[in-house]
Amino acid sequence: MPVAWTLDEIPDQTGRTAVVTGASSGLGLVAAEHLAAHGATVIMAVRDPAKGELARSGMSGNLKVRRLDLADLDSVRAFAAQLRDEGHEIDLLLNNAGVGAVPHAHSAQGYERVFATNHLGHFALTGLLLDLFRTDRDPRVVTVSSAYYRLLRGGPDLDDLAGIPATSRIERYIRSKQANVLFGMELDRRLRHAGSPVRSFLAHPGMARTSMPAQASGWAERAVVNFQGLLVARSAVRGTVPLLYAATSPTAQTGVLLGPSLRKWDDRVHARPIVAPGNDSGLASRLWQVSEAATGVRYLSPYVELRS
Repeated sequence: MPVAWTLDEIPDQTGRTAVVTGASSGLGLVAAEHLAAHGATVIMAVRDPAKGELARSGMSGNLKVRRLDLADLDSVRAFAAQLRDEGHEIDLLLNNAGVGAVPHAHSAQGYERVFATNHLGHFALTGLLLDLFRTDRDPRVVTVSSAYYRLLRGGPDLDDLAGIPATSRIERYIRSKQANVLFGMELDRRLRHAGSPVRSFLAHPGMARTSMPAQASGWAERAVVNFQGLLVARSAVRGTVPLLYAATSPTAQTGVLLGPSLRKWDDRVHARPIVAPGNDSGLASRLWQVSEAATGVRYLSPYVELRS
């Protein structure tokens, strides 16, 4: 059943440390602000530290800005090493940052930029931080995806991580969101198999009014985005509700996609079953293997044999 939950119901976060990626604007900024307001120490992982400091100056609470460029695996490693050197322990990782329908380009390591930012960077970050989680404080990883993951068949192209330039921007975005779902589900399975207290949640904001929809190009894409915005778009604050529900609520579930209804007046959090291609454990296992090879980050031993 949908859950009527508000940001006022965030439990006391005193003593907890949260890492929020993409925390200088949009959903990440709202999440960082509310976590800090409820007592958490929040590490704002941002690509532009100056922008992050400006955002931090407008908020109260214990917030720290650290540089993280998810499209550069060297930056991901440097960020994780800095947290380790500073002696941080972690209770929550909110894998929120992402790019949308941007022009075809490559990451620092030569991977298609949207897939590299939205998936590979977070895959590496989670693995590099996993041993910093405190085991006795309800540790959680929340990966932000999109309900759009259901719109295309087959999942991400794991044989061509550099990406085909002719592929549409929307398709590249949706494929990266499929990777988010597959990763979140596989992480949940592997954590359970390992007997870890860390839990992996999947959430999405619906269509929120952030800078990401504005990245659509061409009159057709912009027309679709603007039309959808009139119908279903909600504010960044309202879009953050499912993310923070997954991050903090004792009743949040794993193995489902937590998000809003398509009806933008409905603020309840809905737990949707994961459907194809997100429920393909064989594809998820292969994505994990490909991601390990691409990032050089290995964690949580495999347990699911890839189906032929």
